[in-house]
Amino acid sequence: MGFLFELGRYALFIKRVFSKPEKHSILVKQVIKEMDLLGIGSVGIVAIISIFMGAVITLQTAYNIDIPFIPKYTIGLAARESVLLEFSSTIVGLILAGKVGSSIASEIGSMRVTEQIDAIEIMGINSSGFLVLPKILGLVLIVPFLTIISMGIGIIGGWLAGSITGEVPAADYIYGIRYAFQPFYILYGLIKSVVFAFLISSIAAYQGYYVEGGSLEVGKASTKAVVVSSIQILLFNLLLTQLLLA
Repeated sequence: MGFLFELGRYALFIKRVFSKPEKHSILVKQVIKEMDLLGIGSVGIVAIISIFMGAVITLQTAYNIDIPFIPKYTIGLAARESVLLEFSSTIVGLILAGKVGSSIASEIGSMRVTEQIDAIEIMGINSSGFLVLPKILGLVLIVPFLTIISMGIGIIGGWLAGSITGEVPAADYIYGIRYAFQPFYILYGLIKSVVFAFLISSIAAYQGYYVEGGSLEVGKASTKAVVVSSIQILLFNLLLTQLLLA
């Protein structure tokens, strides 16, 4: 029954969030602000993780298919498929669930326990729409760009690792990442990133919005937001893979 209660309250929460905003001009400014805080602020960690993961994928593939009759360009092909199909959407989503999700939950949770949300409600403003909608829209709009950046940097990281170690000649790697390329794989990654961004922002905001207690409960809500978001990302990754690639 607890699960059904949470699910129903979450659905009603999302309905309130997407009700008519107070002023469109204010909403646009808030969305741009959240894009900067939540998205642009995450470029650094996304870039660092992407370049190292691209390098690791390339080297592990090279070491595990060191068979003479398998061409070297296969390594570039495998690295491309891994980065485009899984890493740059799912793994980056899990990273953002930890970084951005906990930030959203703690921010809104702190406003709840200090009664700032109650003050907004007293002024006749839809607090859930005013506080949460810009965060959801900001993250949904910026995460696809982070995914594109991750894809590019991940592939470059694999190229650098293969070239520096000598495991994969640059020409073979480049041929591999171009071989039998399907543009839909990029679209597939972007679709997943949009869904993951919505899950991260909405679940984290929900956990923070309904905090009861003090600062200790805010910390617990932040942790719960990360855990629930991560589980939902893995679940929807499976569902979207089945729907879009089967």
